[in-house]
Amino acid sequence: MTRFLHIYLNAYRGLSRPAWMLALVMFINRSGAMVLPFLGVYMTNKLNYTIEDAGIVLSCFGMGAVSGSWLGGWLTDRFGHFKIQTCSLFLTAPLFFLLPQLQSMKWLAFGIFSLSLISETFRPANSVSIAHYAKPENITKAFSLNRMAINLGFSIGPALGGFLASISYDFLFYGNGITCLLAGILFFIYFKGKKGHQKKKEDNAEPVFPKRSPYTDVPFLLFSFLCALYAICFFQLLNTLPMFYRSIYQLTESQIGRILAFSGFVVFSLEMLVVHVAEKKLSTASVIIFGTLLCGFSYVLLNHHAGQWILYFSIFILCLSEILAIPFMATVTANRSGKYNQGAYMGLNALSFSIAHIISPYVGTHVAATHGFTSLWWGTGIITTITAVGFIWVFRLMKR
Repeated sequence: MTRFLHIYLNAYRGLSRPAWMLALVMFINRSGAMVLPFLGVYMTNKLNYTIEDAGIVLSCFGMGAVSGSWLGGWLTDRFGHFKIQTCSLFLTAPLFFLLPQLQSMKWLAFGIFSLSLISETFRPANSVSIAHYAKPENITKAFSLNRMAINLGFSIGPALGGFLASISYDFLFYGNGITCLLAGILFFIYFKGKKGHQKKKEDNAEPVFPKRSPYTDVPFLLFSFLCALYAICFFQLLNTLPMFYRSIYQLTESQIGRILAFSGFVVFSLEMLVVHVAEKKLSTASVIIFGTLLCGFSYVLLNHHAGQWILYFSIFILCLSEILAIPFMATVTANRSGKYNQGAYMGLNALSFSIAHIISPYVGTHVAATHGFTSLWWGTGIITTITAVGFIWVFRLMKR
């Protein structure tokens, strides 16, 4: 326990106050992450959508997220990270207030797409902001702190969302909108006119980009494809899993919120320690392969109906999969790239996760509606096993 606390205390030593404030803004924003985990349940339970129709609307969220991430990067380069983050937070809030009024499938899909488009412009601008305010030697720590804030916020948001949804689904949307507004106010007040870290002259030298592109790096393209397969399976967490809790186990919104909050707390509390141990004891390839297999195992467990404890055990295993697989996938991407094309490599790998956000809800809900949840969970286990075998092959290609 003492060693565990020592790791945490040393991890964020030396970070600037703006880095902590950015993390606080992200924490407040993610504490309001109430709508997305319950969106499928809201559509099937209150609006009486079929599971397949709900999957189509959820895919619209993924399409908006992909478009928003690209648009956010483009706008940030032209107008600056402060303006884009401020606009994103203040424009997202009224959209949450509007969504309860959109009940037809066509308008709700359009509303969800618009919401994710605007809200996701925040992410690229926020990443630029972290790098802007952090000292060069603390950039990794600053990004890590931001991820911790996201996970801590997600441990609160679903629990609060489940409580509000049990009263009224409208409160779910209003609560999410209010947290966006609060995050926007705090961000605007603190960061207006705030100067960032002044880079040295040599930091601004024009880089010479190497010829190799990630789009011509065949082993890396295969690696990113396998990452997308993993993400399609993993993202059932946000799509079909809450609907499974509701329809099969008849859980209330509050109970679903507690399970999802538990997952956020597990990742928040264990990620740094598990990653630290895994880095020392195992190779990067072994960690990713093991994490991929755990993802499938966690979903297959859901076919064994043994009370609510199996739901908590399953999502705990899924959290371990996330901790082991996703950070180390980023490590492989960074190591595969050169000094001056890291952004292109990271962008391509991020694109694989963004595409998974589109495919995952549509495929998951279609399989669940057509063949049942049992087939979905077995299918997820089979796909992750094939993906793990694929990773073994790709890592051998990379070594050559």
